[in-house]
Amino acid sequence: MFFPRASKTRDLVLFSLFTALIAIGAFIRIPVPFCPFTLQLLFTTLAGLLLGSRRGAASVAVYVCLGLVGLPVFTSGGGPSYVFQPTFGYLIGFIGGAALTGYIAHQTKLPSLRRLLAANFAGLAIVYAFGMIYLSLINNVYLGTPISLWTLFVYCFVLPIPGDIFLCIVAAFLTRRIERTISL
Repeated sequence: MFFPRASKTRDLVLFSLFTALIAIGAFIRIPVPFCPFTLQLLFTTLAGLLLGSRRGAASVAVYVCLGLVGLPVFTSGGGPSYVFQPTFGYLIGFIGGAALTGYIAHQTKLPSLRRLLAANFAGLAIVYAFGMIYLSLINNVYLGTPISLWTLFVYCFVLPIPGDIFLCIVAAFLTRRIERTISL
């Protein structure tokens, strides 16, 4: 953990900071059909890297809970009915992705850039797995608007993956920079 456990107040501030950053990241978006490209992934990944597995995932979970209780913090609003949005699976994936990213990154006290990148890409795989499976199920089962595997692959993997890979790289370099700043 790059932010050592100093106090409950510090934990609360960091939780709040990352929850707010994720909400802000939802509104910084580049329109892509089906799966909007936002900066949420950057901030959920940083939550896992900087807060650790449990605290990072908890921060992301707080964000998801805030959106489900009705705060318009998601890309397309909020509220309990958001679970029926095709992209809700990505939000679930963000929680798992932050947890896995934090877990892999913190197997050593000072992870190398290679470990940070591996952690980020593993977390990204979780986000995509949850997001694409959920989108397919919602479209094919609930909405009754079948989506082919090819369409799912193109719109929810091929189009957004370059940007998300870039965000994973940015997160790794930001983490290294923050790590050096904190250790001074």
